[in-house]
Amino acid sequence: MAISFAINKKLILLVMSVSIIALSITAFLSFNYAEQILKERTGEQLFGESTIRGDTLRLLFESRIEQNQIISTDPMIQILVNELNQTPETELPEAIEEKRRAFLTQIQAFQTLIGFSIGFEDVKIIGKNGEVLFSLGRTDKDNFQNDPLFQKGIQSSFVDFEPFQNSKKMIVVSPIFEKDSKIGDDPIGVVISRMRTAAIDNILLNRSGLGDSGEIYIVNRNFLMLSESRFIENTIFSQQVDTIAVQKCFNEGINHEGLYPDYREIPIYGSSYCASDLGFVLLAEIDEAETIQPIQTLQGRIFETGLLIITGMAIIAFIVSRTFSKPLIKLKNAANTISEGNFEVRTKITTKDEIGELSHAFDSMAQKLQESLIEIKEKENVIKQQEDILLQFSDYSEKYCVCMVDIMNSTKITSQLSDSQTSEFYRIFLNSIALTVRNFGGIVVKNIGDALLFYFPILHSEKELTMKKCLNCCLTLGETHSDIATKLKKENLPIIDYRTSATFGIVRIARTSTSSVNDIFGTTVNKCAKINRTAPANGLIIGEEFYKNAKDLDGYTFKKIESEIVSPEHGYVGYIVSRTQKIKKNNY
Repeated sequence: MAISFAINKKLILLVMSVSIIALSITAFLSFNYAEQILKERTGEQLFGESTIRGDTLRLLFESRIEQNQIISTDPMIQILVNELNQTPETELPEAIEEKRRAFLTQIQAFQTLIGFSIGFEDVKIIGKNGEVLFSLGRTDKDNFQNDPLFQKGIQSSFVDFEPFQNSKKMIVVSPIFEKDSKIGDDPIGVVISRMRTAAIDNILLNRSGLGDSGEIYIVNRNFLMLSESRFIENTIFSQQVDTIAVQKCFNEGINHEGLYPDYREIPIYGSSYCASDLGFVLLAEIDEAETIQPIQTLQGRIFETGLLIITGMAIIAFIVSRTFSKPLIKLKNAANTISEGNFEVRTKITTKDEIGELSHAFDSMAQKLQESLIEIKEKENVIKQQEDILLQFSDYSEKYCVCMVDIMNSTKITSQLSDSQTSEFYRIFLNSIALTVRNFGGIVVKNIGDALLFYFPILHSEKELTMKKCLNCCLTLGETHSDIATKLKKENLPIIDYRTSATFGIVRIARTSTSSVNDIFGTTVNKCAKINRTAPANGLIIGEEFYKNAKDLDGYTFKKIESEIVSPEHGYVGYIVSRTQKIKKNNY
């Protein structure tokens, strides 16, 4: 069952639909824009944090190397290391013990100058063959020939870390060269210093501006975390960090920024500072969930605001719809009253809008209908009195040339057409035939279904001329078949053939009060309709009386035919007419 909606409900539905669509589009664009802005701001914030803290760490590492090089470039230490490197192996232990005080003096001077401020704890001076020439603290081995720190320190200065209980120690390694050495000379030893990492931890553990889930940490070349995690305990040298940011740094030497899973497999937004030359990468990260939390808050507020707006719009739409629908309902009720036959109803709506104009037009229509009804009732009696004279036959008979044109197979043809196509089909055919008839002076009486009835009145003094007009008209109808076919084809309608018949004789004249054209009746008309069925396609057949009066006319050929319909036994005689020479269509 179809569901119908009143106009006020439709208006409310329209307003709510528009409101919901508008709010949905606004919310969608707002969310996308807000998400983009938040990601950009988060990215800028993390990029700033990673850059500033990364640069600070780089300066710290480089300063530690420079401070360690104060020891490696100390002239006295260079002399002592050179002397011990030249001491025979058998005398080396005694020489080391002998030189210890000299080494200690230089190291204490270094500590006094700068060592305490950098958390200096231990230093080892290694000879070129790996022997420990001096150690400020306890040492587990006497020879560092195969130690990775010594091997790498021979090449250049660097910073590294080693685990210490649940924390770490910074190791700074620098090569020692001879005094007045030149570029390219081999080092004569290595200084390995151990320092506390309080300064580094202060840089990494300061989480101001990082929210509830932000953290900053460093990772070494072995993909191990070198600082404390905010979420996991005891991660130094134990937590593997194989994220895309770390891979980008140590494999490609570039920074990375964007969304990716962190070491906890939780989506984060991160920014890295790659210092692969110093052996570390700094990562500044914050959970994606915290990044988009303001968007979720915005979403909730927009949803609540949207509900309030939609509710308000629905109330306004209801009030406005009532304003619109009330006069329309009044108009509908008035129309129903008129449909019941009461033309005295008036709406009297005076609003200054289209509804008021419609009401005025409706009231005017109702008044005119009422006046027309009164006029109709007044004339009803007059019409009843004239019913018996609507069709009056004359008291005399006339001899006319009666003609009929009929479409062949019209029923079959029109059955395949739509109503509009059928109307156009008959309009083209009947109007074309009627125009030709009028051009020859014929009078169209009426159309009978798909046939057209017309006649030529006979004046005694112009009998021969009138019969020629009739013959030329009927033959011209067949000759205009191609013109009619062109018109039908232009409208995508089927091409048809038609038959023309003509009879001559007495007809009864009838005058009607509804038409200025006299109608005709009688045997002559009946014969014309009867013999039409035997006429050739687009050709002409005439009756016997017509033939007797036209057989001596020049320019025509008459051929008698017989069929099941046209034969003496059935009381009908027919003749096919054609031209013997070209006669102009309007040559009377």
